[in-house]
Amino acid sequence: MIIRSAEFVKSSGSYKDCPVADKPEYAFLGRSNVGKSSLINMITSRNKLAKTSSSPGKTRLINHFQINDAWYLCDLPGYGFAKVSTSVSSKWEKMIKDYLLKRENLLCSFILIDIRHGPMKNDMAFLEWIGKNHIPFCLVYTKADKLSRSRIRQYLSGYEKKLSSLWEPLPASIITSSSKWQGGEEVLDLISGCNKQFVSGRL
Repeated sequence: MIIRSAEFVKSSGSYKDCPVADKPEYAFLGRSNVGKSSLINMITSRNKLAKTSSSPGKTRLINHFQINDAWYLCDLPGYGFAKVSTSVSSKWEKMIKDYLLKRENLLCSFILIDIRHGPMKNDMAFLEWIGKNHIPFCLVYTKADKLSRSRIRQYLSGYEKKLSSLWEPLPASIITSSSKWQGGEEVLDLISGCNKQFVSGRL
């Protein structure tokens, strides 16, 4: 897929305030500071489309971007470890879950996981919730350039072992590195395939 245009549409505090659900939509989410904005900028080939920060909790609303005038890319707040109050964190969690459950044109959620860490409690809890609610998703392992191939295989094995207790077969996954543009084509290929299903009316 060639990205011809990518533009910010709006920020929303609730799924009810999101743009009209007339185009296929894809959500990007994960723990705070996992690299969502960097991945979005990589796949759209726009260095400053999504705002990046070294401090967790930069994204606080549901941010919509329109790509190629044909589909929406949605950047959601991170969960866990952001330096915010418990009440704010709970508000974000409700906003995210309401969006994932009720946004009718959402075709796939890309759940980002930092490949440098083994399975973490809040990641696994969120994935279990995603599975129980039958929300289509793809795992995206980020920051692969920070590890050797052998270490990547080691951590992937750990995740697959954990995930095998929840899914059969294992969910789809993509290994990425924003600094090396690794995995971007795979993400766009998945989106392209889903877009065709949306247009054809088979969803």
